[in-house]
Amino acid sequence: MLLLTREDILSVFSMRDAIEADKKAFVLHTKGKAKVPLRINLDTESKDGQCMFMPAYVGGELNMAGVKLVSYFPANAEKGIPVVPATVALIDGTTGLVTAIIEGTTLTQIRTAAISGAATELLSNPDSRVAALFGTGGQGPAQLEALMTARKLEEVRIFDALPGRAAAFVEKNQPLADRFGVKLVEAASSKAAVTDADIITTVTTSANPVFSNEDIKPGCHINGVGSYTADKRELPAELIRRAGRIFVDNREAVLSEAGDFIIPMKEGLFSSDSIAGELGELIMGKVEGRRTKEEITVMKTVGFATLDIVAAAEIVKKATEAGAGTVIELS
Repeated sequence: MLLLTREDILSVFSMRDAIEADKKAFVLHTKGKAKVPLRINLDTESKDGQCMFMPAYVGGELNMAGVKLVSYFPANAEKGIPVVPATVALIDGTTGLVTAIIEGTTLTQIRTAAISGAATELLSNPDSRVAALFGTGGQGPAQLEALMTARKLEEVRIFDALPGRAAAFVEKNQPLADRFGVKLVEAASSKAAVTDADIITTVTTSANPVFSNEDIKPGCHINGVGSYTADKRELPAELIRRAGRIFVDNREAVLSEAGDFIIPMKEGLFSSDSIAGELGELIMGKVEGRRTKEEITVMKTVGFATLDIVAAAEIVKKATEAGAGTVIELS
């Protein structure tokens, strides 16, 4: 069995690799090659944390199963440990043996950011130059890298509701941005972040919309990433109604978990019929993507385990080829 740490993953798996792995996962999902039960969410007795279990089997050329154990413990930030820790176990579809244990926090960060990267490539205007990123938590750096990998940007505006966090993020991540020739800017307000932005990615835990529809320009593409429960939403209902094309990573999961859609649906302001399709359907050419330069496009993701299994398999393949990681025997 192969054990892979964060350092092992980052040494062999780039953001471009992750974007391509996610695209592969979307297609396998659309082809019906994946079996993905809805995520199991278990609250702790004190309600100060949540443990989640995400199993999946992916057939076709992959023939792998696995499960991601992921948690959400907000107080971890004060302890200096990940707020969303995770571990992935990969299972061989021929023998049933666990072939790898992978540090899942890094895998989750990269594969989640790569969803935004893939959607940005598929849906944003090719000449997009200015982006806005909401949220500076553990997902922040990977989401920033995905945006810069997907489009040749000039500026990314960073906004966080907590004072000082955006400035600290800009200072820490400007060296990463320098590799892409991108300037990071601390946005003084939500409005300042999104005004005239070509692309917006939201990756917060906010219960309420993080920007106003009125501030979004025609032609903007928005990635809604952060909220994953029925009572939280980052995107305003007015924007959802205004968008010309709306895509999701997994229709069943999004309509079961995403407050961005569930809340306006309960208010009679949105219908699931307005969803143009899944990203896999878009990649395969089954549905049309952006139709005009002025059209607003939205992609909402809550994540699903197929992405983790496909990314894990790709990481293990590359690590094995590079001789990375540690091999152990349990028996």
